[in-house]
Amino acid sequence: MTSYVLTVSCKSTRGIVAAISGYLAEQGCNIVDSSQFDDLDTGKFFMRVSFISEQGIKRDKLDAGFAPVAEKFAMTWELHDAAQRMKVLLMVSRFGHCLNDLLYRWKIGALPIDIVGVVSNHFEYQKVVVNHDIPFHHIKVTKDNKPQAEAQLLDLVDQTGTELIVLARYMQVLSDSLCAKMSGKIINIHHSFLPSFKGANPYKQAFERGVKLIGATAHYVTADLDEGPIIEQDTVRVTHAQSPDDYVSLGRDVESQVLARAIHAHIHHRTFINGNRTVVFPASPGSYASERMG
Repeated sequence: MTSYVLTVSCKSTRGIVAAISGYLAEQGCNIVDSSQFDDLDTGKFFMRVSFISEQGIKRDKLDAGFAPVAEKFAMTWELHDAAQRMKVLLMVSRFGHCLNDLLYRWKIGALPIDIVGVVSNHFEYQKVVVNHDIPFHHIKVTKDNKPQAEAQLLDLVDQTGTELIVLARYMQVLSDSLCAKMSGKIINIHHSFLPSFKGANPYKQAFERGVKLIGATAHYVTADLDEGPIIEQDTVRVTHAQSPDDYVSLGRDVESQVLARAIHAHIHHRTFINGNRTVVFPASPGSYASERMG
């Protein structure tokens, strides 16, 4: 039996859930997990349905049959084969903790994605990437060649069929045009000290101010630097007895965990951009194992 995930967003009105569940039942499909949210402020409705086609109905037939239902409610919708892994391109500069963490999770099957390549503006992690049998692409970025470098990146996206770009501590600012072209398809990670501690050595700045919480934020990339819709966040406590090096070590750990959780939510179609915010449906206890292994 084939498993599918249906995602829907539209104006909130009566009858949406009944129409979706009724259609799936008519097609011999069994719903195994369902989440929905009505945003009372914007009047928008969001829904994610995971279901099994018990009668072997093919995806193209499900797509065609659902189109009239979607049209009735003016839905934005997508139907995904749950077994199909998303093609992901990782980007990194000189801090490798997030990259190494993602490669490990991918290797043991905890992050079911197809890593189509790793892009870097440096060579520090070339050997690590190649040793994982993953293509490594060096794209040098300077003040003068940035348009050409981004054109090269977009060519790579097209060639590999990349569906998601992950900035695993990639320290170059992307242009507005690239952000617009890949809207909702680029995830970034950074410490959560912004805007208080900007620039170099944010952890040392935090230590000198006696900060008691270290955090990380994963978000979708927009033209507003580090201000895109937030997908995932977390914090860890620190005390007066810990050093700036301890802050950095703890910060790396929380960054890695938060980024992995954000990617996990995105690849399983549990995230919806809702203006400047996101709707993120959690994985249900019964569905997590199957999601983890793809």
